[in-house]
Amino acid sequence: MENKDLKISMIQSHIIWEDIDENICYYGELLRRLKGKTDLAILPELFTTGLSLRAKDLAEPNDGKTVTALKQYASAYNLAITGSFMASDDGKYYNRAFFITPDGKEYYYDKRHLFSMAGEVECFSPGTRRQIVDYKGWKICLMVCYDLRFPVWSRNVDNEYDLLVYVANWAESRKKVWKSLLQARAIENMCFVCGVNRIGVDAREFKYHGNSLIYTPKGKKLAAIKDNEEFTLTQTLKYEDLDNLRSKFPAWNDADRFEIKVEGRN
Repeated sequence: MENKDLKISMIQSHIIWEDIDENICYYGELLRRLKGKTDLAILPELFTTGLSLRAKDLAEPNDGKTVTALKQYASAYNLAITGSFMASDDGKYYNRAFFITPDGKEYYYDKRHLFSMAGEVECFSPGTRRQIVDYKGWKICLMVCYDLRFPVWSRNVDNEYDLLVYVANWAESRKKVWKSLLQARAIENMCFVCGVNRIGVDAREFKYHGNSLIYTPKGKKLAAIKDNEEFTLTQTLKYEDLDNLRSKFPAWNDADRFEIKVEGRN
């Protein structure tokens, strides 16, 4: 079998509140340090603003300063980058995940499940479709934070994807849930799962613990960053391990087929 190992890097850090320029520069330096060391760098949710509700003032189009800078970083450092930012699109605002490749390809996913308890429904519109990216022979499914609580939306029918990525601003008070659900998503979907969470306290006094994690398709913890630690951790995912499990224990053949009715919210 062709070697399709994938190096992914979890970047766990704080976010400078509502300061797009500072965050672009700050995370740009963290990305620079990964040049030649990884295939995919994963940033936290809303890495340029934090979980602000000022979408009208802070949201950008896909060709705005955030994505423009990310494309430059991806090209210069020869790595793909994923995370999320505040996006504006046709008069609406989205918590939008991005996946930028070194050769300039762009993929986007709008967060489906908005966290009403933090006010997201007041300023963002929900996404209506999933996004699976084909990169270096891996199929990668993008999800954002609160999506983690809704397993049907991420169901991996017929092995549509190999790696499930959640970028997050997940509160410390629910860190046990964070770890438990990431592990469950890995087991039930027979895929690698990576969750990258921020640290620090934001201007709304939400406290974040980090504890960014990677689980194997068997639910084994493969890599983890400690709570409240600013750190970048790189881990190699072995496609052969995934392929062997799917061949020897093909539970995916017996999975239910779901038909999801998607209704948008303005």
